[in-house]
Amino acid sequence: MKKKRILLKVGSNTLTKETDNISRGKIEDLASQIAQLKDTCEFVIVSSGAIAVAKQFVKLESKQKDVFVKQALASIGQPHLIRIYQEIFREYGLLTSQCLLSYSDFEKEESRTNIVNTINVLVNNNYIPIINENDTVATDEIKFGDNDKLGALTASLLDADLFIIATNTNGIYTKESMENGTPKTIELVEDFEALQSEVVNSKSSHGSGGMQSKIEAATVAKKANIETWIVNGLEDRFMLNAFENKVPFTKIK
Repeated sequence: MKKKRILLKVGSNTLTKETDNISRGKIEDLASQIAQLKDTCEFVIVSSGAIAVAKQFVKLESKQKDVFVKQALASIGQPHLIRIYQEIFREYGLLTSQCLLSYSDFEKEESRTNIVNTINVLVNNNYIPIINENDTVATDEIKFGDNDKLGALTASLLDADLFIIATNTNGIYTKESMENGTPKTIELVEDFEALQSEVVNSKSSHGSGGMQSKIEAATVAKKANIETWIVNGLEDRFMLNAFENKVPFTKIK
């Protein structure tokens, strides 16, 4: 039976559980869910969090622009982030690998082919690729925006069956409910144009995205005919609960 290919994008807010430290408990939750789904699903993860890891134990002094400090922090934090994933996933019998991509990789035919071939080899050998933006070479203007767009481009390139964005809300809320202070989730989106008018643009505390970047990412996935789910990754078992329709989340057909 062909497994369902899932591209899971996990942002910094989810990985830190909205604190200043990476949550090992959240990474355990991811591993536990993937272990339970591995007979029917294969996973590729796009993960933020390198800068958040570095900030836990490094304070960089610099006269350089903020973007270069962030790039340096990403360089320090990335190996630690991957080590945490490897240690925890291994406890659940899961193998991981690291892939660093930059925006320009999606513009060159040869690079795109190499990404697909490499990731297919990894997945076919039961490795879970953990992808992040190659922050040390990316500059401010080519940032993906909290990896939402990176997730969508990767999902499209790898012909994923489902694109799950783990965020810190129960999906996308209606504008009216946000204004009333009683957030109500838009559970199914079939009219994509109408969705644009519902979005209240707010940045997340650790991430660089916000709901607008999630919509833009879903637009990229939609063009590739991939369904997008926007799910509250702060909750335990968020993917399992979404599959069982036990929690409110946004499904963009």
